[in-house]
Amino acid sequence: MENRTANLFHGLMSKEWDLITTVGVVGCGLIGGVFFAFSAFVMSGLNRLPPSRATAAMQSINVTAQHPPLMLALFGTATVCGSLIYRAVTTWGDRRALLLLIGAIIYLIGAILVTIAVNVPLNNQLAVLPPAGPDAPAHWQHFITLWTLTNHIRAVLSLAACALLAAALLQGSPPVKPGAMPHLTTSGVAGTSSVWPPAVR
Repeated sequence: MENRTANLFHGLMSKEWDLITTVGVVGCGLIGGVFFAFSAFVMSGLNRLPPSRATAAMQSINVTAQHPPLMLALFGTATVCGSLIYRAVTTWGDRRALLLLIGAIIYLIGAILVTIAVNVPLNNQLAVLPPAGPDAPAHWQHFITLWTLTNHIRAVLSLAACALLAAALLQGSPPVKPGAMPHLTTSGVAGTSSVWPPAVR
C-alpha cells in the first residue's frame, strides 16, 4: 500500500513539474520573441529616424517597458527557471535534468544578467540625454550599436532556453514501476500480491 501511495505522489509531483516546465517554455518563448522583435525590425526602424527623434522614441519605449506586463513576464520566468534549476539538481540522473539545468541557466544569463549588466545601464545613459542636444547623434550611434548587439545575445539565449525546456518536456517522466500490495498468507506471513484483499478460503 505504501508503494502505491508513493507512486501516486510521485505521479502528481511529476505533473506539477511538467506544468511548471510548460510555464517556463512559454515564458522563455515570450521574452525571446520580444527581444527578437527588437533585433529584427524595431531598432533598425528607429535608426532610420533622425538621431533626435530616434533618441526620443527609444526613451519613450524604455519608460513603457518598465510597466508590469513585461516585468512580470521577464522576472516571473526567471523565478520559474530558478525552480527548474532546483528540480534538475534534486533529480540529477533523470534524463531531463541536464536539459532543464542548461535551459534555465542560459535564460537567466541571457534575459536577466545581460539585461542588468549592459542594456539597463545603456538605457539609463540614454534617459538623461537631451534628444536635440549636440551630443545626441554620436551617443545614439554608440547606443544602438552596443544595445542591439547585446539584444541579439538576449534573443538567441532566451529562444535557446525555450527550445531546451521544450525538449525536456517532450522527454516525458521516467516510468514508475507499480508497487505490489502486501497481504497475509494463510500461514500468517506477509507476502505480496497484485490482488487486495486476498481470497478467503
